Amino acid sequence: MRPTDSDVLLVIDVQNDFCPGGALAVSRGGEVVPVVNRLGAAFAHVVLTQDWHPSGHHSFASAHPGRKPFETIELAYGPQTLWPDHCVQGTAGAAFHRDLHLPHAELVLRKGFRAAIDSYSAFYENDRRTPTGLAGYLKERRFESITLCGLATDFCVFYSAIDGRRVGFEITVVTEACRGIDVDGSLAAAMRAMTEAGVTLLGQ
Repeated sequence: MRPTDSDVLLVIDVQNDFCPGGALAVSRGGEVVPVVNRLGAAFAHVVLTQDWHPSGHHSFASAHPGRKPFETIELAYGPQTLWPDHCVQGTAGAAFHRDLHLPHAELVLRKGFRAAIDSYSAFYENDRRTPTGLAGYLKERRFESITLCGLATDFCVFYSAIDGRRVGFEITVVTEACRGIDVDGSLAAAMRAMTEAGVTLLGQ
């Protein structure tokens, strides 16, 4: 991989709560950190996303009495998986993994900060309509190709990859630098859907 000036590395949610010991730990999630650091060193341009929920966020099971994490409910914008409280604004769990070393990152995009709607994708909220502004930022800077890595493969990486294709970017996912949650077969389904959408999967 030889990134050019029109390439950007998009690092998804490498935060403490998604790593071992975190509130929503992804199995072997910490393993991505050195791989992401090596990738980042090869890119002149890096963007980070950060899950950034207010307390009582509607995607938290704790906000719905009688519900448990990983159940699915219907919200105004469609089905929503309920999660343990995680990446609450200003907490240690919401901070980036301490070993993540990307000092030249040019943008940190915070998502999931609207209490009534979740945001897996770096490009759109979960209503699939409300933009985060990332597409406009990347296009204004004339990036053409996005390489994705981070956590988790079958949720935030997946939706970011699909939406990146939808708004016209070439998308590559480095699977070695990702780990999945795999709720009811979600990992295999995400890999199939990304391939069908024209996403390049490196490491398969």
